[in-house]
Amino acid sequence: MHKLVQIIILNFLLMFLVACDNPQTQEHANLAIDKTLCQFSVGECYKKVADLQVGLLIDPVNTPSEKPLIVTLSSNQAITNISIRIEGRDMFMGIIPVSLSAIKDNVYQGPLIFGSCSSDYMVWRVFVSFDYQQQPRTLMYDFLADNDNNERYR
Repeated sequence: MHKLVQIIILNFLLMFLVACDNPQTQEHANLAIDKTLCQFSVGECYKKVADLQVGLLIDPVNTPSEKPLIVTLSSNQAITNISIRIEGRDMFMGIIPVSLSAIKDNVYQGPLIFGSCSSDYMVWRVFVSFDYQQQPRTLMYDFLADNDNNERYR
């Protein structure tokens, strides 16, 4: 009976050793690129609604967390009542409004700073609302934060 108790305790302890093994991590280089995310390193990210094309660019293009960024919005035709907000796509990180100013015809800019996330894969969503041809419209753009080499897409 004493030997049976020892075997049970040994099996119990071995179970914890297996559970405490180092987790296997996947290298970033093996991740597939998510083509739905904006890749600002190759230029503006465009969305189209009706005959209107609206481009979004964030500079610096690697979109670092907790650093000043410049958001540029451009359109091929006049739009009015423009508002932009940024939210976490997959997790709630608050709502960040962006105040835009016209810098030339159909081009607007504004400052942005967003917080960092403990995850190494933080996707933000930009909501762009505006009026075009007297109709309210909303476009959404997704981008990866802290995207140093454009290799961390999934």
